[in-house]
Amino acid sequence: MPEGDTVAQAAKRLHSALAGQVLTRSDLRVPRYATADLTGRTVLDVTPRGKHLLTRIEGGLTLHSHLRMDGSWKVYAPGERWRGGPSHQIRAILGTETRTAVGYRLPVLELLRTTEESKAVGHLGPDLLGPDWDPDTALRNLLADPTRPLGEALLDQRNLAGIGNIYKSELCFLLRVTPWLPVGELPAETSGRLPLLAKKLLEANRDRPARVTTGRPRPDERLYVYGRSHRPCLRCRTPIRAADQGDGSRERPTYWCSHCQQGPAPTA
Repeated sequence: MPEGDTVAQAAKRLHSALAGQVLTRSDLRVPRYATADLTGRTVLDVTPRGKHLLTRIEGGLTLHSHLRMDGSWKVYAPGERWRGGPSHQIRAILGTETRTAVGYRLPVLELLRTTEESKAVGHLGPDLLGPDWDPDTALRNLLADPTRPLGEALLDQRNLAGIGNIYKSELCFLLRVTPWLPVGELPAETSGRLPLLAKKLLEANRDRPARVTTGRPRPDERLYVYGRSHRPCLRCRTPIRAADQGDGSRERPTYWCSHCQQGPAPTA
């Protein structure tokens, strides 16, 4: 599931493959941009912004993409077989003489003027992995609605950019509160730790092939609670619970330990 660290890895791969290179192939398979031709232009850079990717191209253009739940960008060498999915799932192809980047299942793909990138990402809060990171602003944003459940507030990219459903559950466990606790009820010491802990987790995983929050090497113990429903808590051995929690747009599976984490939670 793409979150801020995954998107940063994708940006690094794309930047390494495309930046400074002239496009010899361009194919945007969405109706609005089906006739757009970027061949002959140089890719300037690929920059992550929260969960968004900004591919800046010579001539003042930016290709904006968002992976959401299962989108991905794959990079292939000449002659290499494309393995990201069936061809009907391809939404974008950017090719140079040495590499081809293929975007699969991209729910958001738009071509913008670089000067108008704010239309795509201007609503985002401070980026946990970006140069604009500001923990004080992030905390103020989170606490602006004190009645909002913490899990919902963490997923709202307008508060801080980069946290997805996995980090939401893991952060709440590390803070020892449930995702349903109103943010205004967080103890001051806990709320003060939150932005720094979130940044620490994403930075620690920015270059890892497999996400780890526990520091444990075993694949089944890399995360404290996410995806561990009915399995014993790694701290207290209480079975991990799971329930859906909304994020303002959809219900998402949420995991917690009823012994280690304090606060309200679904009873069923």
